[in-house]
Amino acid sequence: MKKILIVISILTMALGFSAFDCSSAELTGAKMYIAQKHYDKAKESLLKEVAKNPTNDEAWYYLGYLYGEEDSIHAMMNAYDKSLAISKKFEKDINDYKKYTWQTSFNKGVSSFNAAVKTTKPDSMKIHLETAAVFFKNSTLCEPDSTIGYENLVSVYFNLNKAEEAKPFLEKLVSLGKPASAFAQLGQLYNLHGTELLETFRTSKNVEDSTKAMDNFSKAIDVLKKGESKFPTDTDILMQLGNAYYSKGELDVALTRFKGLVEKNPGNKDFRYAYGVVLMKGKNYPDAVTQLEEAVKMDDKNTDAIYNLAAAYINWGNLLRDAAIKAESDDKSYQDKFKAAVPYLEKYLEIKPSDARVWYSLGQVYANMGEKDKAESAFKKAEQYK
Repeated sequence: MKKILIVISILTMALGFSAFDCSSAELTGAKMYIAQKHYDKAKESLLKEVAKNPTNDEAWYYLGYLYGEEDSIHAMMNAYDKSLAISKKFEKDINDYKKYTWQTSFNKGVSSFNAAVKTTKPDSMKIHLETAAVFFKNSTLCEPDSTIGYENLVSVYFNLNKAEEAKPFLEKLVSLGKPASAFAQLGQLYNLHGTELLETFRTSKNVEDSTKAMDNFSKAIDVLKKGESKFPTDTDILMQLGNAYYSKGELDVALTRFKGLVEKNPGNKDFRYAYGVVLMKGKNYPDAVTQLEEAVKMDDKNTDAIYNLAAAYINWGNLLRDAAIKAESDDKSYQDKFKAAVPYLEKYLEIKPSDARVWYSLGQVYANMGEKDKAESAFKKAEQYK
């Protein structure tokens, strides 16, 4: 589970009362009820007062306080706005109480998040996370230009697997210009949505799905370029930007970007992997194999890198085989590429033994190598896990 920020120190807060003189009976009664902590009766009196006298700045001020005490932050902010629209008499007290409410709301959100971390029950975890989201939202209402509440809301929604609900808060963070992770995360969401739409298009053949996919990739590029201008060395932003160009079909741009990233960061396995995939897409199989082999050496448990390395060898072998057939040549050197793919397919299946797709690929490789028995065995496994 993603971590949350620590609790913020809370300011002490006391509600001051102005003199009772010249007040209406409702306002005077409300003040007395507040002093006695009879908040329901106080709110009832204040609602009567503002209905009768909607320009009473003091009544709106106290009504805002009561809404804040019951965590009705939208209503609190509305009441405070009405008080300030009438006069600035209570502006300092209102600003102080907003800050206090921001801190208490934020800390309640942290407390709920920590409760979610500690529980092992999925239902309880969900309830605590949803509660945390409410309190973090409340904190953003009080301090709309502070990034910390939005950052934690994003974390909560990602932990709830509700990435789409995190999007407007990522957009807000991007508009505020920080942190760097917001640009990378929002760009990634656009990339993922675009990829999902392309998958839908392959089945639906609905041009609208393809158009929407391209729109999402364009949005990703726009957000990530803004992020790159602010945080030019942030690897997550750079990675997602390269992915966006690749997904949009701007292969030359993606190749140039990833080549530069690998040259500047030769020890970055993610850049190596991405560059290898883009090279494979461009059918530059020798260079793709070089990059993907490096990525696998850096992380021999990365199944995506392992699979794509095998795929690069297989595609290379297919290319050489088709060329030999076209030339009516007896050259069987293409089998060396298929043979080179085998250990990586087997390595992948050691980690994920029930992946039918990879068993099928292994069967095809054995068939191309003329190893009939091994091919049949692999195809049976593919059917078993299909």
